[in-house]
Order: sequence, then structure tokens, then C-alpha cells
Amino acid sequence: MNEDRVILRTPRLTFVMWDQADAPLVQRLHSTMATTRYLPGNTPWSLEKAEQRVRGWFEEQARDGTTKYKLLGEDGRFIGRAGISRFRSEQFELGYSLSEEVWGKGLATEAASALADWFFDRRFALGFIAFTHPENIASQRVLRKIGMRERTPILIDGGLDAAFEMTADMRPGRPSAS
Repeated sequence: MNEDRVILRTPRLTFVMWDQADAPLVQRLHSTMATTRYLPGNTPWSLEKAEQRVRGWFEEQARDGTTKYKLLGEDGRFIGRAGISRFRSEQFELGYSLSEEVWGKGLATEAASALADWFFDRRFALGFIAFTHPENIASQRVLRKIGMRERTPILIDGGLDAAFEMTADMRPGRPSAS
């Protein structure tokens, strides 16, 4: 792996910037109802949609210095995507999606916690949000576990999603992003 593309590492995860040819990985990640049921549109992604998202992640990285990244497991295998990117231009949003075969192993919590630390260490902003489908209890558990606070639900594509927020001062022992 080209070390220049590594954004962040945890004990079990490596976050890297995408390759232009990664759209088939993203499409496969979002190819089942299980992996898309809580996403807007809740239908499996086409290759065209995956290509559009990969292009968007390159644009976000160039513009903001952060996006949703390619997530690799301990063995270097693609297991999902995770990152923090702009949401509706005025704030940042944490998001992640993992392959079904790695669900229930604490990887979403590891990824989200590491991203929060990384985000505040680099002082991108004073805070960020996250939102989940109201029935996505597992993701809500992850957000609470990393210290996010529930806030007023947010309207996404015509439905109200559970919403959470985190500010730099909510991270114990972490420097403020002021």
C-alpha cells in the first residue's frame, strides 16, 4: 500500500484515500438491502451511483481536507467506508458503512472514535453531527458510545432521522478546537 495515501490508522483499521477505480468496491459494499436499508433511498447502489460518490469524495477531500475514506481491515482488505465530510455546506457530518461480515466486532466504534479524535486534533471545526435512520439502533449505540449527544431529529429525504452532535469540549482530555 502506498503510505502517502494513508490518512489514519487504528489498531485494526487503516483509512486511505480512494483510487479512481474503487467504484466497484463501493457498489459491492452497498449491493444488498441489509447494507442500504438505513441509507437514503434504501435501495442497493448502481455502479453509476458508486462512481458518482467516489468522484464526490475526491472533490470533498480537495475542497475541505476531509471526506469519507476507504476503510481497510487488519489484513488490508476493503471492509467499508468511514469519514467526516461537509453536510449541507454549513457543518461537518460523521458517517460510516461497513461490510456485513465485520458487523458486531466493534469496528464502527473504533472508526468513529478515531475519526472524532483526528477531526478535533486537526481543528477542522468546533464540532460535527451524525444522523441515523430511527430504527438503526446499532449505529445510535456507536454514536453514544463515542460520546455524542442526541439532539433534535433532522429531516433527511423526507424522513426524520435521529441526530447527534459532538463538540471539541465533549472529548475528555482532548484540546479544544478554538
